[in-house]
Amino acid sequence: MKRQLPIPKGTLFGIGSAALITHGTGIFTASVTQAGFQLSLFNASSLIFWVINAIVLISSIKKPLHNLFILLFPLSCLSLIAAIVGNYLGEKLILNFHLAVHVILSILAYSLLTIASLQAVFLAYQNKLLKNKTHFAQTRLMPPLQTMESLLFEFLWVGEILLTLAILSGFWFLEDMFAQHLIHKTVFGIAAWLIYALLLWGRHFQGWRGNKAIRWTLAGFISLMLAYFGSKVVLEIILNRV
Repeated sequence: MKRQLPIPKGTLFGIGSAALITHGTGIFTASVTQAGFQLSLFNASSLIFWVINAIVLISSIKKPLHNLFILLFPLSCLSLIAAIVGNYLGEKLILNFHLAVHVILSILAYSLLTIASLQAVFLAYQNKLLKNKTHFAQTRLMPPLQTMESLLFEFLWVGEILLTLAILSGFWFLEDMFAQHLIHKTVFGIAAWLIYALLLWGRHFQGWRGNKAIRWTLAGFISLMLAYFGSKVVLEIILNRV
């Protein structure tokens, strides 16, 4: 019996690049109109998958991450089909391009940093399996621990950049932060930004990794969720009782 040879790395990268271009074209066609940006849950999820695929594809040049596309490509395809079909069937929300920039940056930043947090939980689980010899065989289906940890920080870097742009664009578009009751969201958002910035600094200069990196990632995620839900909690629960 002949041994099945793996697909060349260059071929996989070419296929991935073609899929990424096709996906991006589909998102543009489904989302951009003359009136503005058509925002929907399916459009946003498809855009998130596009960014994730782009990060993994670029990372796969130096890291063995190609197995992740087995899961990512079908999900991306489904999200794009849902976005196209949903635009015909669902209610349309059109945002002007200036506001859409802030909304899209916020959605992408929150989503990527949420995925980074899930990645941190997965790393903790993978590390536990490696220490338990009875489940060691399960880890063979996963990329190496060091590779997954490196991917985590790439998600964090991109998420932090997007969060920075989202915060800056928020200051640009908001006329009166206090009058619009967004001070709580802004404070927690900046706190999350500082936590992620410190983590990335610690990784670059101090070599932070393992459980320390996982804890800091989850701490940033908690602050980010407080930013996302904090305004609603403060306005609807705490202030109503005062």
